[in-house]
Amino acid sequence: MKAAPDAQATTVASDELRSQQDALAAYIRDPEHAAPPDGIEARRLKIYRELFFNNVEGLLAGNFPVIRRIYGPDRWRVLVRAFYRDHGSRTPLFTEIAREFLRWLEAGAAAGAEPWLCELAHYEWIELALQISEARDTDVALAPEASAGDAAQALFDGSPALSPLAWPLAYAWPVHRIGPEYQPDTPPPQPTLLLVHREPGGKVGFHVLNPLTYRLLQRLDEAPELSGHAQLQALAAEAQSADVDAFVADGVAMLLQWCGKGIILGTHAHPSA
Repeated sequence: MKAAPDAQATTVASDELRSQQDALAAYIRDPEHAAPPDGIEARRLKIYRELFFNNVEGLLAGNFPVIRRIYGPDRWRVLVRAFYRDHGSRTPLFTEIAREFLRWLEAGAAAGAEPWLCELAHYEWIELALQISEARDTDVALAPEASAGDAAQALFDGSPALSPLAWPLAYAWPVHRIGPEYQPDTPPPQPTLLLVHREPGGKVGFHVLNPLTYRLLQRLDEAPELSGHAQLQALAAEAQSADVDAFVADGVAMLLQWCGKGIILGTHAHPSA
């Protein structure tokens, strides 16, 4: 019968392995300041170092193509290198690396970054966030679909159901216009209001909103129990509209248009009494 391994020897071996792993990880993250681990030849270390960094850089380049073009190859790699070296990620998932990069930027870790960089990064990241979102339109309980002629009346009387895959966004900077040829120094007086929406086929589209359409989408999300009529009357009061009837009629037309694009799914089903 085999003797059980010595517990102390096992602990020592485990500690040595962990120490070597920690040294390798530190070197791969920051080869300029961390010493390479003992017992691994320089050629292999170079392969590990380049493989890990290039994987992260490639993932981020795919998620943030506009920032990469603005920065150019050299400055972009410096930015990614700083993130790679300094940020302690909360998750090992590849799909979350872009979110970790955004968190790093939002923490102010990128020294000397442009004032619009965080918002531009969020704007670029939100497409991935919506693509991988587990929300589904089928999660929303809907009332029986109205006939084409009654669709407007149904949206007026019922509670319009906003798709969980339609997200209104507000930015201080015109993120949809920023690029290599346009990098503003100061934000415009009015915010940039956008709607990002994942279509049934998986394509993500962005739509520019005005303040009233943005607020209407906000209201539909904040108070989903209200009828379309109540929502539009309340919005007319907020906007201090001089002609409430015309305002409501225009609003119903907008709801109907959104219904055709899948931004509004129909009306919420009301639980039976």
